[in-house]
Amino acid sequence: MKIISFLSSMMIPLVLFYVVGYGLLSKRDIYRDFLEGAGEGLKIVTGLIPTLIGLMTGVGVLRASGFLDFLGSLLGKATAALGISPEIVPLALVRLFSSSAASGLLLDIFKEFGTDSLTGLTASLILSSTESVFYCMSVYFGSVGVQKTRYTLAGALTATLAGIIASVWIAGRLL
Repeated sequence: MKIISFLSSMMIPLVLFYVVGYGLLSKRDIYRDFLEGAGEGLKIVTGLIPTLIGLMTGVGVLRASGFLDFLGSLLGKATAALGISPEIVPLALVRLFSSSAASGLLLDIFKEFGTDSLTGLTASLILSSTESVFYCMSVYFGSVGVQKTRYTLAGALTATLAGIIASVWIAGRLL
């Protein structure tokens, strides 16, 4: 275990020394390359900021207004027959847009039901087996200017649904 800990703490410095060493051996101006890369990174960030602010504001408004709780109780009636508790529905919906907001909802579920409850275990498995689809699509496609996403959304939503189903099934088998 100490070897793995040592290697993991040394990995970043080793990569940095490798990059700098390779640049020196290639006789490149490393500092100028770094500045050009940093400038390109800042251009990408400034292009993505409006999208990120819009997503985070939208999730915050939905959560603060109580709409997510309303939608969860509405859809919870249908999902209860499938073995999914109504408290899980808002988590699964928010997870599509924001990982940090979903983590906040997960902590609320832990406070109310406990980490070892069926609801807590299902919620943590859902958070682990799904992705923030709309956030990732807006950030990654927005950074390179992709406008036609083809089958990405359908595939990502299908994978998310599979992750939710697997989470409910696994949690039901573990408890």
